[in-house]
Amino acid sequence: MFNHHDEKHRSHRIGWLRAAVLGANDGIVSTASLIVGIAASNATHENILLTGVAGLVAGAMSMAAGEYVSVSSQSDTERADLDRERRELDENEQHEIHELQAIYVARGVEPQLAEQVAEQLMKHDALGAHARDELGISETVTARPMQAAFTSALTFAIGAFLPLLLAMFVPVNELIVVVSAASLVFLALLGLLASYAGGSSLFKGAARVTFWGALAMALTAGVGFLFGTTV
Repeated sequence: MFNHHDEKHRSHRIGWLRAAVLGANDGIVSTASLIVGIAASNATHENILLTGVAGLVAGAMSMAAGEYVSVSSQSDTERADLDRERRELDENEQHEIHELQAIYVARGVEPQLAEQVAEQLMKHDALGAHARDELGISETVTARPMQAAFTSALTFAIGAFLPLLLAMFVPVNELIVVVSAASLVFLALLGLLASYAGGSSLFKGAARVTFWGALAMALTAGVGFLFGTTV
């Protein structure tokens, strides 16, 4: 008798997790870098805050638009592939059974058993079987443009708000150090959270986002120092 037991997998989180991590990471890095770069140019506190707010709004909208367009393109491609597969199933069902059989044989199933499996799956859900095993399209990883756009925009705004909030209350002469250090902490925590949610190495997740965030802020601060104004 089949012994069923619950297994915890995380692949169903791929879509929203990728968009959420990308949005929050970009929000922290880009806004903190903007604030640090403008502060390094000896700008006034008001101009620093204005730049931060503008970066938050523009970045969130850019993330939403970019995610929607890119994921919509993926969705269009998936839909076109499914339409073509649907036509092939209507025109030559036996050929499609042999296609599935060949796929299963290549995976190590005996030819006769592979043919039986292909026939049974085709009877149950022919398009679903070909979408999953031939095209690699499944419910877990299928494209969801609106979900990706909303998640990215929201998490970008949340991420951007963290260094912006610090910039509101920290004196200008301390702003670069405080915002940079705090943003690196935020990035490390984001990396830990994302790695935990995805079931991967916590250290690697924290280290990679922290490294690239530090590099972005350092380069932006350098630009601010080189091309900033004197007061």
